[in-house]
Amino acid sequence: MTRKAHVATVAVLASAALFGTTGTAQALGPPGATPFGVGGARLALGALALALLAAREKGSRRPWRAHRRELLLGGVAVAAYQLAWFAGLRRTGVALGTVIGIASCPMFAAALAALAGGERVSRAWCAGTAIALSGVVLLVARTPARASADPLGIGCMLAAGLSYAIYARSAKHMIEGGLDSAGAMAGMFGVGALVVLPLAAREPLAWLFTARGAALALHLGVITIGVAYWLYGWALRHLAVPVVVTLTLAEPAVAALLGVGVLGERLGAGGWAGVFVVSLGLAIAANVPP
Repeated sequence: MTRKAHVATVAVLASAALFGTTGTAQALGPPGATPFGVGGARLALGALALALLAAREKGSRRPWRAHRRELLLGGVAVAAYQLAWFAGLRRTGVALGTVIGIASCPMFAAALAALAGGERVSRAWCAGTAIALSGVVLLVARTPARASADPLGIGCMLAAGLSYAIYARSAKHMIEGGLDSAGAMAGMFGVGALVVLPLAAREPLAWLFTARGAALALHLGVITIGVAYWLYGWALRHLAVPVVVTLTLAEPAVAALLGVGVLGERLGAGGWAGVFVVSLGLAIAANVPP
């Protein structure tokens, strides 16, 4: 593994750690904040933060219009992921829905890579991903939540996993086509925000004008999208999409640890085992060529 690949691995793990703060931030947020309202505000502020970061990028740039097909596809996938994830969790419950959604992402990423005939996954990736996913199952199994094998809910969670893999791949294509990573992410999330905002505008948004609400929106938009996807996009420049998607499986482990340290949740033996197994799987999956 080259030095750049090592740095890219650290970058995507850092982005996953920032993704993992989302649940804790929402738990500390104001009452009255709905999932779609929070999602819309997050996308809008995130797209703005990424645009500001893109304005600071140096080096080769090509205008968005040169990548309009991937930009539109990726942006619609960003919006579809947001909508399908929340809709699926409502029908399946947090535990089952999260396992299906998270577990399907690396599988779809690998399938799309195989169909494109470009990136190939290694045995280390396959073994590491399988181990990490088993750790995710251990982590989520501790969640005392309603679970329902609702076919539409399961379909929504699978759609969320596919959408995630699509927009990661769209970003990769734009970056390889000459667009800087922050610009690719800003364009996609801008399109996604335009799709989601009309729906979010129908939600109660008074919470945005409170101190806690503004802090929540800024954290979710600037940190968990702006900074996190800036790092994520940089990692995509140097690593294959399936590898990047698998490394973001660190997110539920970080979320669980924050739940213990910040929210006072109890992890239990199974939860701690899940954190260890996820870490082991990621260590194996990361041991791949750039």
